[in-house]
Amino acid sequence: MIQSGPVTPHITDLPIRALTVDDLRRCADLSEDRGWLREEHKWGLLLAAGNGFGVDAPDGRGLAAACVVTRYGSLPAGPGLAAIGMVLVADRYARQGLGRALMTHVCNDVLKGVPLTLHATPYGLPLYEELGFKTTGRAEMLVGTFRQEGPSDPHGTQVRRAVAEDLPRILRLDAEVFGADRTHMITRLPAFADQLLVAEDGGRDGTLTGYAAAWPNMHTHVIGPLIARDTETAQALITALAEGTDRALRTDIDVRHGELLAWLKERGLESVAFNAVMARDIPELPGDWTRRWAPLTVAAG
Repeated sequence: MIQSGPVTPHITDLPIRALTVDDLRRCADLSEDRGWLREEHKWGLLLAAGNGFGVDAPDGRGLAAACVVTRYGSLPAGPGLAAIGMVLVADRYARQGLGRALMTHVCNDVLKGVPLTLHATPYGLPLYEELGFKTTGRAEMLVGTFRQEGPSDPHGTQVRRAVAEDLPRILRLDAEVFGADRTHMITRLPAFADQLLVAEDGGRDGTLTGYAAAWPNMHTHVIGPLIARDTETAQALITALAEGTDRALRTDIDVRHGELLAWLKERGLESVAFNAVMARDIPELPGDWTRRWAPLTVAAG
């Protein structure tokens, strides 16, 4: 009688488990494995404010795959929303269906019936289209050293550092513009970001017209979120953030904001990539795109 050894499950049959902040190093290792930056600071935020899902590598070497889901509450004016990001498969397990299995589980089981959004690279686009996502827009990633030209607030917009008393106003503006309640993410900005600024109308009432943050990501400062009433306000916020750092800047701007993109390129930032903004179970993203210039991170919508 021939005795067979234990059957090794196919990679797509391995269990998918919840990730926690204790998996931060494993997530960063997985990023590095695929040639991404480790981005431990960002991973920490996403795992704390969202829900991570992953597959342990059968060879015992960390994670074979991972992704993070950030859920946002509904508002009377719009539905709730969940953003999917950091979808990664270890190089040694690539092209074996593991990414598809993980995304199918998250989209069809964990988030069934919930409107979804994500930013897709050209590499991931075909899979997301198979899962029912449709492209609703594009974002252009810019990186570079900002060159200041002219006065810092040429249009009279008053920009200053945010204080604790500003947080309720920031939350109200953010919910109105984003179209869903993301209090659990925005309230983490004071600790997560190196700079958090607000813009106010120069008039007597001091109406909040925008806010923006710059947070550290390896050798750059990422500008996001960037919420602003108009192009001039967005420019004033970016200029003030640039004055507060000696690092290169990175940001991901909705391509419909062509005037701001041209302005950033004139001041030293260069285009490095385009991502498709995709959605499922919702025709377009909620909120007001005209005042939404850059996400906190593309991984969180």
